[in-house]
Amino acid sequence: MKINYIHHSGFLIETDSACYIFDYFKGKLPSFDTSKPVTVFSSHGHNDHYNPEIFTLLKEAGAKNICACLSKDIDPKRYPSEVTVTKIYGDREYILQNGERLCTLFSTDVGVAFYLETAEGNIFHAGDLNDWRWEGEQENANRQMVGNYRHEIDKLKGIHIDHAFVPLDPRQGKYTGEGLLYFLQTIDADNVYPMHWWGRSRVIDEFINKHPQYADVIKHTEKV
Repeated sequence: MKINYIHHSGFLIETDSACYIFDYFKGKLPSFDTSKPVTVFSSHGHNDHYNPEIFTLLKEAGAKNICACLSKDIDPKRYPSEVTVTKIYGDREYILQNGERLCTLFSTDVGVAFYLETAEGNIFHAGDLNDWRWEGEQENANRQMVGNYRHEIDKLKGIHIDHAFVPLDPRQGKYTGEGLLYFLQTIDADNVYPMHWWGRSRVIDEFINKHPQYADVIKHTEKV
């Protein structure tokens, strides 16, 4: 399984038999085998997680077998033409065109998070599922956020994840990394790729320096 970082929360993952693109926002597509089927996942309709231009880029690259799994909040007017779209709901299970099993969690913002079982390993992409605590927010709201986030992440307990893509957002100030830390403490994951860091990749090194016990698990997203 080959992991390719695109931009922000966007990744292209290629296996021997298929390609998967998660939350494309902008950026140049990495090279991939265009003879393989491609599934495009978008966790929600925010502009930094869904850009229908991805379908044009794929067709221009030569991909011919394209389908999409789009969160239910995405307006059908923004669906691609001539591409089969599955509307995705939270806390559901789906079987995709190549037999992959897709399960979803609810987001703590908008849309869903994805757990995908492939022949070469299990993938988790959080979308905007995160412990969105903020400095200056009311204590009750932050406490509710903690509970909501942990409730969703706990659904993954007992599952082995080969590759996980989890937000690490420096805008959260002192709460930056709390969601990622809980994920690492709770879930059995081999490789964890921080995302959603808004061009401030140094936050990854800062997190590792603060939590060196996870240095072998955290992958510096820009270097994959």
